[in-house]
Amino acid sequence: MAETTQSMVFTNPKKRGHKDAADDDDGFVDGTGDWAVVSTKRGARNDPAGALASARHEFGEHGGVNMSIEASATFTVMEPDTLRRMFAGELGPDRDFFIYSRHYNPTVLNLGRQMAALEGTEAAYCTASGMAAISSVIIQLCGAGGRVVASRCLYGGTHALLAHFLPWACGIRADFVDIDDIEAVRAAIRSDKGATRVLYVEMMSNPTLAVADVPRLSAVAREEGVKLVVDNTFTPMVVSPARLGADVVVHSVSKFISGGADVIAGAICGPASLVQSMMDLHRGALMLLGPTMNAKVAFDLSERLPHLSLRMKEHSNRAMAYASRMKKLGLRVIYPGLEDHPHHSLLASMANPGYGFGGMLCLDMGSEERANRLMHHLQNTAQFGLMAVSLGYYETLMSCSGSSTSSELSPEERAQAGISPGLIRMSVGYSGTLDQRWAQFERALALTQQPASQDATIYCKV
Repeated sequence: MAETTQSMVFTNPKKRGHKDAADDDDGFVDGTGDWAVVSTKRGARNDPAGALASARHEFGEHGGVNMSIEASATFTVMEPDTLRRMFAGELGPDRDFFIYSRHYNPTVLNLGRQMAALEGTEAAYCTASGMAAISSVIIQLCGAGGRVVASRCLYGGTHALLAHFLPWACGIRADFVDIDDIEAVRAAIRSDKGATRVLYVEMMSNPTLAVADVPRLSAVAREEGVKLVVDNTFTPMVVSPARLGADVVVHSVSKFISGGADVIAGAICGPASLVQSMMDLHRGALMLLGPTMNAKVAFDLSERLPHLSLRMKEHSNRAMAYASRMKKLGLRVIYPGLEDHPHHSLLASMANPGYGFGGMLCLDMGSEERANRLMHHLQNTAQFGLMAVSLGYYETLMSCSGSSTSSELSPEERAQAGISPGLIRMSVGYSGTLDQRWAQFERALALTQQPASQDATIYCKV
């Protein structure tokens, strides 16, 4: 039976008029005061779109249908003693008292409320980038001398953070394992159990699209007394890791959640106690490192979340169609929606119904040269997509991972992670019609399969 929990997230507080209502007791009531209580079920699949729609809507200051942007860096009070009480921790944003926007900002806080609803967690805090979210969480949970056990296949920037930067800057060590091997994960944690604080995985690995078995990994984490942190950047809406047992969920909000390739942002979703500790005035990683999201960015993102479900469904539909057609052409395609993917059944068992298998697919062309030739024609001849890093855009984005977003890994580490030299990572967009885009793909593929001498002639013409 699924475990039912109560989740508290910030909502629109009551206006306080012309005095500091420091002694009011109107908060902590369901949906009307400073907090709302949202029922979540750990271990159960849900509809994230429904959870977002059930979250309290934040109206503008003058009754506008959209919330107002609180662009202030600092906030005034009416009574001198209020400042003392805020800095002493007696008054805070849960009761509509704000000190400084590096600490809490009302607009950013509202986006955090939406992210918490999306992921089914108690609380969330939004940061200036995905890497800011990841690094802040690891530092807060581990501390100096702590240790992380992580998947051997991670985004190159995350791998560099764990393998090089944190050991150098903070004395936080990391060991990388095959997370498919549950006993190897357990053994890695136990090899230095006293220092190990975090088990870190990606819900869907970048770029190989391997899927983490979050229920089994969370069971191991609980047994061994460590926190399971899951990066859900590739699969928002598709999977809800916290409901499957993850302790913390992190996002690069710049990707699918943003959808426009125009902002850099991140999010940390987890227990309210974690967010509060990270905002502590003396030892909080978020408060003291200051990876603060701009309120205007938070407003833009909050306006995009209501249609994230529609976008993710279309990303997934297109990716499934492309992957199926590529497979029929005899291409080596990697997509969890295909039945021959090793984690197809696993993802199907964890996924929220109706959102498919995600908008990422990989195409292995065998060599970097062949991968580059195909991408050249896809962009410059057929206009199928764009050669660019990142993902979640409405246009298809593609890159050769080994020489770009996974280049921080050594050749040996890339081989262990299953990243071949000719692996093309595609973030499947939804612009144009499916048949139009597929015809463009077929044209580029045909040109790629011509002899190199003819291909060189085409290069000169375009």
